[in-house]
Amino acid sequence: MFINSPKRAATLMLGMSVLGLVSLLFACLIGSVSLSLSELQQALIDLFQGQTSTLASSVLDLRLSRALSGFVTGATLALSGVLMQALLRNPLADPYVLGLSGGASVGALATILFFGAGVMVDVAAFGGSISVAALLFMLAYRDLRGSGSSEGSAPLLLLTGVIVAAGCGAVVTLLLSIAPDSSLRGMVFWMIGDLSNTQPRYLSWIILLIVLGVMMKNARAINIAAMHADNASTLGINIGRLRQMLFVCAALLTASAVSAAGSIGFVGLIIPHACRFALGPDHRLLIPVASLAGGSFLVIADALARTVVAPQQLPVGVITAIIGVPVFLMQLHQLRRN
Repeated sequence: MFINSPKRAATLMLGMSVLGLVSLLFACLIGSVSLSLSELQQALIDLFQGQTSTLASSVLDLRLSRALSGFVTGATLALSGVLMQALLRNPLADPYVLGLSGGASVGALATILFFGAGVMVDVAAFGGSISVAALLFMLAYRDLRGSGSSEGSAPLLLLTGVIVAAGCGAVVTLLLSIAPDSSLRGMVFWMIGDLSNTQPRYLSWIILLIVLGVMMKNARAINIAAMHADNASTLGINIGRLRQMLFVCAALLTASAVSAAGSIGFVGLIIPHACRFALGPDHRLLIPVASLAGGSFLVIADALARTVVAPQQLPVGVITAIIGVPVFLMQLHQLRRN
């Protein structure tokens, strides 16, 4: 049952938008070189005028670019987690559950090993993830098409993804075992998840906004499919088309996020789960709120990753795991009590 009034939804969206802005402000202020609010204000004016001659404007340029990359990556992972959980009808699913990150890892690590770091790493990661998604789509087409019950199709799709992920994991292990020491550190950092070398990625924003618009348009259908999956067709929902849409959109989002920042764990798992636990299962509210919460969470986690042991930087995936494990265990404990 969904009881989300327009006033409550608008209030929540406003609150989450403010949280997103606060997280970006927090990321811009803290670091090995701290900025005051007055310095930040002047640096923003300089950036709008295209000037980076001062120390404050140069620092802000680097931090803001990284924070925006972190925000779009976190929002992408959280939205992908929402869609994957809806597709598999399992609140414990995450963007990586079907092995899409494994394909990205194979592409990225092979490129780092044989060609060195560079823009080709991102392209190879995106291509590897999309290739695994295409393979899964072909192998599980009958399940995604909607033939058979929803209860039976989700486990088959999940099992197919697990097997493909195991194969990708074996290739990743092989690449790491033959990698020289000069490449091994970069490969491990990429697998953990790192935002230190990210650049402004317009494609990631375009994919996020397009998928967000498509999913908001179909949020009511997702609600109906989640509550009455086996009878959705009698209620006017094309369940096969909806499954395919969820799969394709989740695959695009995961490929975009992994190619930008590596395999950052727990964002796509705990954020949708926490939002659903707090707000209920209404996807009309869950989709935008989880996206904003995921972006804010990753921006704050990345700010901590570069300041906890400054000037040394930690991979942001370590911070998300340290925060995510106890938070998720707490959520499971609360569910058992309820």
